[in-house]
Amino acid sequence: MPDESAVRFAVLGPVRIWRGERELDLGGPQERALLALLLLRAGQPVPVAEIVDALWGPHPPRTALNVVRRHVGSLRRLLEPGLPARASGRRLLRGAGGYRLATDGDALDLVRFRGLRDQARRAAAEGSPARAVDLLAEALSLWNGPVASGISPDVRDRLAVDGPQREHLAAVREAADAALGAGVPGRVLPQLREAVAAHPLDEPLLARLVLALAATGRRAEALSTYRTACTRLADELGIDPGPELRDALHEATGPGADTPPRESPGPRTAVPAQLPHDLPTFTGRHAELEEVLGPLAGGAEQDGTVLISALGGMAGVGKTALAVHWAHRVADRYPDGQLYADLRGFAPTGSITDPGEALRGFLDALGVPPERIPQGLDAQAALYRSVLSGRRVLVLLDNARDAEQVRPLLPGAPGCLTVVTSRDELTGLVAVHGARSLTLSPFDTGQARAFLAGRLGTARIAAEPAAVDEIITRCAGLPLALACVAARAALRPHFPLAAVAAELREAHGSLDAFTRPDTSADVATVFSWSAHAVSAEAARLFRLLALHPGPDASPAAAAALAGLPLRQVRPLLAELCGVHLVNEPAPGRHAFHDLLRAHATELLQTHHGEDERQEAVDRLFAHYLHRAHAAGAVLDPSGDLPPLPEGTHTEPFADDSQALAWLGAEYGALPAVIQEAAASGRDRLACQLAWSLEPYFERRGHWHDGLAAQRTALDAALRLADPALEARARRGLGRAAGRLGLHDEARAHLDRALELFTGLGDLVGRAGTHRSLGWTSEQQGDLAGALRHNRLALDLFRSAGHRPAQASVLNSVGWYHVLLGEHRQALTHCFEALTLLQDLGDRYGQAATWDSIAYAYHHLGRHPHVLLGYRNALTLYRGLGVPYPEADTLTRIGETHLATGDRDSARAAWEQALTLLTALGHPDADRVRARLDGRDERVGAV
Repeated sequence: MPDESAVRFAVLGPVRIWRGERELDLGGPQERALLALLLLRAGQPVPVAEIVDALWGPHPPRTALNVVRRHVGSLRRLLEPGLPARASGRRLLRGAGGYRLATDGDALDLVRFRGLRDQARRAAAEGSPARAVDLLAEALSLWNGPVASGISPDVRDRLAVDGPQREHLAAVREAADAALGAGVPGRVLPQLREAVAAHPLDEPLLARLVLALAATGRRAEALSTYRTACTRLADELGIDPGPELRDALHEATGPGADTPPRESPGPRTAVPAQLPHDLPTFTGRHAELEEVLGPLAGGAEQDGTVLISALGGMAGVGKTALAVHWAHRVADRYPDGQLYADLRGFAPTGSITDPGEALRGFLDALGVPPERIPQGLDAQAALYRSVLSGRRVLVLLDNARDAEQVRPLLPGAPGCLTVVTSRDELTGLVAVHGARSLTLSPFDTGQARAFLAGRLGTARIAAEPAAVDEIITRCAGLPLALACVAARAALRPHFPLAAVAAELREAHGSLDAFTRPDTSADVATVFSWSAHAVSAEAARLFRLLALHPGPDASPAAAAALAGLPLRQVRPLLAELCGVHLVNEPAPGRHAFHDLLRAHATELLQTHHGEDERQEAVDRLFAHYLHRAHAAGAVLDPSGDLPPLPEGTHTEPFADDSQALAWLGAEYGALPAVIQEAAASGRDRLACQLAWSLEPYFERRGHWHDGLAAQRTALDAALRLADPALEARARRGLGRAAGRLGLHDEARAHLDRALELFTGLGDLVGRAGTHRSLGWTSEQQGDLAGALRHNRLALDLFRSAGHRPAQASVLNSVGWYHVLLGEHRQALTHCFEALTLLQDLGDRYGQAATWDSIAYAYHHLGRHPHVLLGYRNALTLYRGLGVPYPEADTLTRIGETHLATGDRDSARAAWEQALTLLTALGHPDADRVRARLDGRDERVGAV
């Protein structure tokens, strides 16, 4: 007797439910669609936002959430009669941001089908093809038509029925293989004919039908089937049959060789050269140089840590200048590169460099791909030590605050030299790590005289010895102060040094924190005197520059702070550089010494009120937001950056290279601006800047920084209680978390973002979130889910009329079809994407799409088409000036030539690729070199 209380479900055909032997009435079309969606997920939760997307598409009614709840209640009462109105029951459960339908065992035909298919695979692997045929025949008998048939086509398309349909086709192919192996090909002929009728361009199915027909004695029909397929492939796709179908005609039993998956490039064996420029006027410190260079004399290899500290915490004593000069002297002994980081341990703004930030910068410079950089300081430090193991690298850590900041940045194995500068003695490094300590004192009188003579000339120094002695005394022997005085005096060569000394005597400052306790000299007087020596406009700019949060500033940022046109600011910066109040460490970048920044900060508090200071900060932050927004729009034309307020105008960037150059130059300041904006109550700006930087984080792989920025943005959005801001922040946070492998956190944020965007009626926001969910699904091994989300994104972008995003998603849809082995569908979507991208003028997108097209053709064995696709991509990459994709494409062109037997053309392509990769210092050069030498075993498999 059947159990009258048992509930069975069907979705492989019409959507149906039985209780015992009685079929239940499912209600209206939307209840059926909701049930189908829940059944297709087979016990997995479906977020509410996805339910809304499936039932209504891009334009749900405002009452959509209430309608979903009403349908859920109806289904619950249908499944569990007598259930109270607000009870959740035990079958249709709420949780994880959505609903889950719990089914018992094989009560769902889809689950039963998958179980039988798994058993058949095991039977085939165990050498029992007859048993596999029986199991697959039973599995295929569960199908009663297309998945979820009877539901309106537009809704059915949104239910993502493609996944189970692909499983059905795979089962038919598996059944054919098993039947041919068991010698019973006739058992699968009906299913093969039906499948080929529905998919007349599926060559694997056609090949099996030809083999089955031939094996059952129907050779004439097999030949007719082959000829019909040839005609259809030529007429509809313009191609010839692939090797699998050709082999089937000749009754071959094995499929043609397949292309191995493309490998992502490994870590670059980069040779970083990050040392700052050496000072051409470096003078003195002969004894100190002898002390640190002595152990290296005669070729001795003395590696480890050298600590250059200052007497009594003194700033401006020349630690950095000595360290950089020495590092350049010994750099040739460390052929694997030089790393440099300004740790900003005593920055007056308090923006101390986090060791994790410095580590990530070093790992990037050493060629570690961003996706390989783990979460957490300890894990990053361990990877850093591993990368440096066996290499000879010089590491210069400038301006360290304490030993704790330095320890994660120390190499772990012999062969590397680490130089640390600090105002602190860092006794922990000496005691625990065996650092050799060198303490710098201010110049004595002789050293100071030589220093001034090198800048002002020996004759001028000798002519006024008393004035020189007074200058040296008032500068306390500090090289920084002496440089300021020398710069001022050099600009006035006929001005007596006695007058300079008199001006210093009359000047006064208040930089008490930097005054040496053992002398009456106040170094601030030197800086105050220098500041009085420039124009009022330059002095004002000097003070306002103290508000800049980054390590250096561009002329445009300085102009924003000052509220002046750029053409007026450039000469003011030159004036400040001329008296050494500001330096220019790189063209167009202006920086303070910490001592001078502290002095400027004191003057700022004295000369400018709170309102004036905040207005300057507002101008600076607005400048950064507007430029970052313009750069983000260029880097990701398919993105959905929110518009800036009306009346905002900023000059657009001409192309990617300009945008990337600006972002790279300003990157030291931009994350700090986000943090400072949020900390100072500028929450909306913090959110907008974080979103504007998303394309850069993605392009450069700065995902840890992206994660931090998006967390700051989310906190700011929650403070503002703005659901639109929260949705964007959660989506950005989900993307960054996913890139770092935090997939559970990523999915939680993305699901919540999808709910928020749905509630807001934001089509583009929903679409972008589906794209991100698709990528997360791919990373978790769910290619069908990845395709489903990208198809939903495509529908939404089409409804919103967002053509750049449509083009990008079309290529993604095509790519997922390739990964799923559906090469025909892939080509259809990729060619549609290509047409759109050509209309839009997106050359980078066109190149990537041609690459996808060539990859699909490679799997189909269409070598002439493969070469055409890769050559088109190559032409575009060369025009864009991106050498690595060019080299990568040349490598695959060589592989394709080799697959056709043209070894000369293969060698020519690989030689070009090798030239590019060698110039880049990329490890793929070794692989290409191995192919040219005939040592790469993988080449023959192409």
